[in-house]
Amino acid sequence: MDGTAPNSNNNSRQDELAGKTAIVTGSTSGIGLGIARAFASAGMNVILNGFGDPQEIERIRRTFESEFHVTAAHSPADMSRPDEIGAMVEDARRIFGSVDVLVNNAGIQHVEAIETFPPAKWDAIIAINLSSAFHGIRAVVPGMKERRWGRIINIASAHALVASLFKSAYVAAKHGLLGLTKTIALETAEHGITANAICPGYVLTPLVEKQIPETAKARGITEDEVIRDVLLHAQPTRQFVTTEQLCALSVFLCTRAAASITGAALPVEGGWTAQ
Repeated sequence: MDGTAPNSNNNSRQDELAGKTAIVTGSTSGIGLGIARAFASAGMNVILNGFGDPQEIERIRRTFESEFHVTAAHSPADMSRPDEIGAMVEDARRIFGSVDVLVNNAGIQHVEAIETFPPAKWDAIIAINLSSAFHGIRAVVPGMKERRWGRIINIASAHALVASLFKSAYVAAKHGLLGLTKTIALETAEHGITANAICPGYVLTPLVEKQIPETAKARGITEDEVIRDVLLHAQPTRQFVTTEQLCALSVFLCTRAAASITGAALPVEGGWTAQ
């Protein structure tokens, strides 16, 4: 195998995607930040979205611009508010002229038995993990159809395919997100647009780290037992999925080589759903 092939492939992707614009929701940390960085490294302009320390977010934005020679902006839009989602898309159009790629990554979690699960937590999880994707897709699809090119990537979960104890709202939202993905794929199939759901297993992100003590409390076990017997037990590889693996797949889905992949649930979960 020619040792220069990987670099050549990276260069061709950079040429192919350079100048396109992506919105990545929930991208000030974790998986979303990794995907935004991968897009910037491929030459794409990016809209970061999410909460956090303003100075740290500005540092990230400036780093993207200086390191990758792209334009990066930040939207503090609250993904539970449809009006703010619409405003974020309009801002992206104003700054960049178009939105070529939308990654719906924003998500929250709460772990508790159904009989005591707080209704407010249910409403918030459905709003951010599912409804925000609907509002974002609804806003970007007309422009994508007009240009006859677009990529919609929904960061779902292995929980879009299987269920787990004490995660009623999260599992319901992720199953719904996969159904939404399939429907949008069918509606846009003749317009040069693809819509896919990446379904990760457990990635050691702040979201997962937060649910470790919650799961320990719900199940009455230690946090070490949660990691060993609950999280990694579900994944036959016994390894956490890495952000880098999800980033590489996200970039690939934006390329010409992935133009016929649409409406797919793409598991990246160490064999979890093969069992």
